Amino acid sequence: MRLSTLILPILRWHSGGRARWQRAEELGFSTAYTYDHLSWRTFRDGPWFGALPTLTAAAAATDRLRLGTLVTSPNFRHPVTLAKELITLDDVSGGRMTLGIGAGGSGFDATALGQQPWPVRERTERFGEFVPLLDTLLTQDTTSYAGTYYAAHEVRTIPGCVQRPRLPFAVAATGPRGMRLAARYGQAWVTTGDPRTSATGTAADSLAAVRTQVDRLAEAGAAVGRDTAAMEKVLLAGFTPDRPLDSLDAFVDFAGRHAALGFTEIVLHWPVPDSVFAADERVFERIAVEAPAQLAG
Repeated sequence: MRLSTLILPILRWHSGGRARWQRAEELGFSTAYTYDHLSWRTFRDGPWFGALPTLTAAAAATDRLRLGTLVTSPNFRHPVTLAKELITLDDVSGGRMTLGIGAGGSGFDATALGQQPWPVRERTERFGEFVPLLDTLLTQDTTSYAGTYYAAHEVRTIPGCVQRPRLPFAVAATGPRGMRLAARYGQAWVTTGDPRTSATGTAADSLAAVRTQVDRLAEAGAAVGRDTAAMEKVLLAGFTPDRPLDSLDAFVDFAGRHAALGFTEIVLHWPVPDSVFAADERVFERIAVEAPAQLAG
């Protein structure tokens, strides 16, 4: 079981931002992710910096820590320009980049470029084009493609990623088509749990719902000819009824129950005071330092 963190891009780089990413490395986190949004929910009217420039700066400020988005989506990204930026970031980081990728939603990002939010069906169809095209762009030198939503004309992506054949995809998905994309293209699958249990369900309800998601991933894998039992499975914590940051024991119990379902990585939000991610930072750091050994034991 790996333990990672998610750092919201809300701090100025020279006023705490750089120090936070460096502290994540000091604490031994496997990966430090950030959201790839233009703004997010209750943080909309405060500072919010771009994900890929932030990760590039973090790559230069750290040596061992893996870095990633959790998640990037088609809401305001195009596969061609995204591929070029990812290749650059993978190069700057020395091959430490993971792309978390999802279909996106109907939040602030969905209308920022002036369009109406895409219906669910269109988001799903776009995601179905976006992921394979991005995979192609990152694994071959020249790409031409004409699809329903995206196109690429003689696009050069030389020299490609440091990681071969490309940087890993961690695909966030819960629906059938997204699960099949995860099984076909993902080195990892990501979930936040089942939103139907987050508000009114219990921890047991959430665990049962997540178990069902894992089973559906296995079915999706079978449909594309892949055994997903050994596939990396990532849980972004903070959206289930559990309270894993209450104490070290609470986290170890939470992580252990999900490890039994096959999860290989838990991602904890770095505490943000006076927000939905508020938590005792001393407990958070104790979990980072002590929990991996307990889980290994």
